[in-house]
Amino acid sequence: MSDPVLYERRGTAAILTINRPEARNAVNGAVAALLLDGYRRFEADADAKVLVLTGAGEQAFCAGADLKAIDTVRDRHEGPLGFTRLTATKPTIAAVSGWCVAGGIELACWCDLRIAAEGSTFGCFERRFGVPLIDGGTQRLPRIIGLGRALELVMTGRPLPVDEAHRIGLVNEIVPRGRHLARALELAEALAKFPWPTLLADRAAALAGSGVPLEHGLAIEARLGRAVLDEAKRGAARFAGGEGRRGSGV
Repeated sequence: MSDPVLYERRGTAAILTINRPEARNAVNGAVAALLLDGYRRFEADADAKVLVLTGAGEQAFCAGADLKAIDTVRDRHEGPLGFTRLTATKPTIAAVSGWCVAGGIELACWCDLRIAAEGSTFGCFERRFGVPLIDGGTQRLPRIIGLGRALELVMTGRPLPVDEAHRIGLVNEIVPRGRHLARALELAEALAKFPWPTLLADRAAALAGSGVPLEHGLAIEARLGRAVLDEAKRGAARFAGGEGRRGSGV
């Protein structure tokens, strides 16, 4: 029997894969514990700069908690589905193909960015079974797409096609079927090439400032920005020397 969660290093990225395609990559208690282990392994690895979260196969990213084994899923401090109440210190990308529903959409929203294959479907399907969103969905989804759209999805549980998910900002990029993981890894490598301390500081400021009053957010930005001023000065000198011009980036 293959491992239900796979951890792999590829380049500067770590790939964490839910490996239960026969169950649409649904998460039971054992899988949740292994996801948490994988997250901690990523955080402890200084050479792993970006975490790519995905599901095995093309049918499903994750269908959420395994309702056939719901008694094994505990409301742990770190989050029922493994690590959903924790905040990664480094960038995270969801590589989505197929069904990304119930707890699956909550896992995808936990990530900073979402790359989705054509034909993918999102949705808060737990609404149909009376299961609450307790893996961050009620908090992260509104921050990503706005409160009005989030409330509609949370309350109706309707399917959200990938094209609409992209239009409202839930999905950052749509790729051809079978290209979701490759594109996520390409993006991870592109991010890793940027000056790292300032990327981490800007990411942390954006996350910490989300939802707080503007003056508090500006204070967070200033504090984190000051901590990387030496890196900024070196970057400014490289730019003055001709590096990074003409808008080149990811």
